[in-house]
Amino acid sequence: MEKIAFLGLGSMGLPMARRLLAAGHPLTVWNRTPYKAGPLVAAGARLADGPGEAVRGADVVITMLADPAAARAVADAVIPALRPGVHWIDTSTVGPDTVAELAARLPEGVSLTDAPVMGSVDRAEAGQLWVLAGGPLPEPVRGVLDRLGEVTECGGPGAGAALKLVLINAVIGGVALVSEALRLGQSLGLPADLVRGELARGPLAGAVARTFADGSHFPVALAAKDVALALDTAATPLPLLRAVHGELTVRPELAGQDLSRIRPLTPLWD
Repeated sequence: MEKIAFLGLGSMGLPMARRLLAAGHPLTVWNRTPYKAGPLVAAGARLADGPGEAVRGADVVITMLADPAAARAVADAVIPALRPGVHWIDTSTVGPDTVAELAARLPEGVSLTDAPVMGSVDRAEAGQLWVLAGGPLPEPVRGVLDRLGEVTECGGPGAGAALKLVLINAVIGGVALVSEALRLGQSLGLPADLVRGELARGPLAGAVARTFADGSHFPVALAAKDVALALDTAATPLPLLRAVHGELTVRPELAGQDLSRIRPLTPLWD
C-alpha cells in the first residue's frame, strides 16, 4: 500500500483521509490547526509537525486546501522535500492557473495531478465523490482516487481544475437562482411549501435539492471564492456570476454557514 501524506483536514479533507486510512494506507497527516487530526491519529495516522516533514518518505501526497494562497504557502514548504517518484494529487479548488504555477515549480521526477472533487461531506464519508482528474494518472494515483469516488478523466494538466470551476459555479448559480425564486414567491404571497414543491418538479430540481440539503457543508465564503476564481480565470464576461458573487458577499454573517443559508427560511418566510 502506498504511503500517503494528506495535508488539509477541513470538512472535506478529514473524511477523505479517513477513507484512505481505513483502506490500509500508512497515513501521515498535517493541518494548520493540529487538533483536527485527533480522530485520525486515534485511528492510527501519524501527525507531522509541518508540511515538509509530512511528505518525507511518502509515495503519494494529497492536498485539500482552501484557496490558491493556501496552496502556494503549503507548496513553499512541500516542494523542497519532494523526492523523485512522488505523485502529488491536489484535490483543492484552486483553478487551472494555480495548477500550472505549482506544476512549473516541481523538481524533476515528481508528477502533479489536479483532481478536485464534487460532492459534500456526506459523499466524502461514503467514498462517493465525483473526482475530476487532469494530468497524469499513473496506477498509484488512479488507485488512490478510486477509493475516494468515481474518477472522470478530464484531459491534460489543469483540465480537472477547469471543469471543477464550470461545475461548481453551475451549482452555486443554481442555488442562488432558486433562492431568488423563493424570494419572488414570498413577495407574491405564495406559501413557501407550494413554491418549493413546484420548483422541484421542473428543470431546477437538482438546484432545489441542493438549496435544501441538510447533509452538506459548503461555506458561503468558499462558494464566493469559487465564483471569484471563475470570474478571474474566464476569458469572457460572466455578468450573472458576477451578480451571484455580490449575493454571496453582501451578508458577511453567513460566510461560515452552508450555501443553503442564502435562501429564505422555510416553511416560515424570513
